[in-house]
Amino acid sequence: MAKSMKLAGLKSVDNAHDESVWAATWVPATDTRPALLLTGSLDETVKLWRPDELELVRTNTGHCLGVVSVAAHPSGVIAASASLDSLVRVFDVDTNATIATLEAPPSEVWQMQFDPKGTTLAVAGGGSASIKLWDTATWRLISTLSIPRPEGPKPSDKSSSKKFVLSVAWSPDGRRLACGSMDGTISVFDVARAKFLHHLEGHYMPVRSLVFSPEPDSRKLYSASDDGHVHIYDAEGKALIGAMSGHTSWVLSVDVSPDGEAIATGSSDKTVRLWDFKMRAAIQTMSNHTDQVWAVAFRPGGGGRLASVSDDKSISLYHCS
Repeated sequence: MAKSMKLAGLKSVDNAHDESVWAATWVPATDTRPALLLTGSLDETVKLWRPDELELVRTNTGHCLGVVSVAAHPSGVIAASASLDSLVRVFDVDTNATIATLEAPPSEVWQMQFDPKGTTLAVAGGGSASIKLWDTATWRLISTLSIPRPEGPKPSDKSSSKKFVLSVAWSPDGRRLACGSMDGTISVFDVARAKFLHHLEGHYMPVRSLVFSPEPDSRKLYSASDDGHVHIYDAEGKALIGAMSGHTSWVLSVDVSPDGEAIATGSSDKTVRLWDFKMRAAIQTMSNHTDQVWAVAFRPGGGGRLASVSDDKSISLYHCS
């Protein structure tokens, strides 16, 4: 039997930002530099950090409100930050030159993710109850995938606000896109045909984070919800495979290790947890943070690192073995 992954605290940076840190992702390594950690904060800045010592490489400004999401292109050359100012800024990671500025109506820019090939940026459309797809060659909007309204009597305006889209995730082959909404529904789309496929049911509160398992388990989708549960779905077969609980409050973030063997979650109970699917349980709880943990992110391509960021303004880095 394979031994379970273990986390060990490696480094923490207090006051990494001036305010709450809401977003974190890894920028893949290039030929000329290692992977970098990218963080976004309510202080309106985006920061880049060296991976092992969490040394600050650069602070990027340019947003005039808090940064709610960051995304890195698979090439590691460009990245994007989305802010409450309704702008997505696409920039060159090594020079900070602005490559594109994507404008959206207010409250229509939440989580974003580049597809695995790097040709498309998917942006969770917030109040528009849709996902917007942007072409990364031209930075033109190529598609809007709308969540279908529920059947039945004429929906009131109240129910439409519940369809607010918070989170988005690409399948490893880039063929499927999943999004999580305020009302707990997860919607799955066929991207090539721009077609809604189905809802995944089970959560009753906001789904703030989603991630597909890497190959060969790429039908598996993990979701984190304010209902305190982490769900495992077969995204193709619409089935709920399992539910895991242990956090004592909202689960704000979920990520899967590069080998697909473990997942990590961050919660408003101030902890980071590591889970084992076979046991369907949290095998480790890390209490480095003193406030809610908004993002957890495994470093891609191995190297055994997990980062977490929090309302306490700090970043924590863990070694995974």
